[in-house]
Amino acid sequence: MRTNRKAAGRTAAALLTACALALVAGCSGSGGKDSEDKADDGGGGTAAKTPRMKIAMVTHSGEGDSFWDIVQSGAKVAAAKDNAQFLYAANKEGKEQAQLIQSYIDQDVDGLIVTLAKPEAVKAVLAKATAAGIPVVTINSGAEFSEPFGALGHIGQDEAIAGEAVGEELNKRGKNKALCVIHEQGNVSLEGRCAGVKKTFEGTVENLNVEGTNMPATTSSIEAKLQSAKDIDTVVTLGAPFAAASVKAKESAGSGAEINTFDLNEDVVKQLKAKEIGFAVDQQPYLQGYLAVDELWLKKNNGNVIGGGKPVLTGPALVTEKDVPALEKFTARGTR
Repeated sequence: MRTNRKAAGRTAAALLTACALALVAGCSGSGGKDSEDKADDGGGGTAAKTPRMKIAMVTHSGEGDSFWDIVQSGAKVAAAKDNAQFLYAANKEGKEQAQLIQSYIDQDVDGLIVTLAKPEAVKAVLAKATAAGIPVVTINSGAEFSEPFGALGHIGQDEAIAGEAVGEELNKRGKNKALCVIHEQGNVSLEGRCAGVKKTFEGTVENLNVEGTNMPATTSSIEAKLQSAKDIDTVVTLGAPFAAASVKAKESAGSGAEINTFDLNEDVVKQLKAKEIGFAVDQQPYLQGYLAVDELWLKKNNGNVIGGGKPVLTGPALVTEKDVPALEKFTARGTR
């Protein structure tokens, strides 16, 4: 697994913070095999003896996107450790996201975790949250809007840096023309990824907008493009579920294009192992959920701000078939 150098320092800092949190929360002091067995579920420990908190997360997830299951897994483990109730809601439309955030403000939650895929749609309601004294942490998307919108900080990968890393890898692989598949129009993070690829890739990049919530239509759109543009030698998808759709589209189109993808899950690891995918970009979604909950807990109980208010990067790391043996166990349990 190769981690982009620009991200490595902040990623390491995030991991050190996560380790320190266990001490602050008052975890069990037992060791040996029992400790190893407990750690095998992806984290956790003895619940903090701090006042009960209510923490809500609102994301832009569409139906069936397994990425957000992994984010929630991390958040739930951290919430159990931090003696917090964890609430979750999602909608791919910005207007509905704002309404969900307002509903949690009305419930007087102790903290909010939000994504900023469509930042302008939630700007006003986040101002209401901060005015009401509810701390906000942003994750995953829209890092550049986090501080202006009054958030404590942002946890995720820098999408431009991630895209640039993909472009550099495509150069190493001798690719000449890339198709970058955007599965949600208007999502600033997805657009940032494709822009990053275009910045460093020495070949040409063409964006293709597809209807990400309709997988058959997505597959058909990619297939049609590969049939009409035979010179496309690599497809870059921006989410794990769309890698499988691209593999299927490639076969139907009779294309020789290499499929590469952002994000990691159990299916992608299997596809890497079968050499159906060349590489994947891992942004560690489990860590995004886990650290976001911990940041809200730390702020309330110890006045801390992870990263000093600057974005804390959880990726990117490029994963290939060589990394499969180390990752299979974690992806199978839904934590990577």
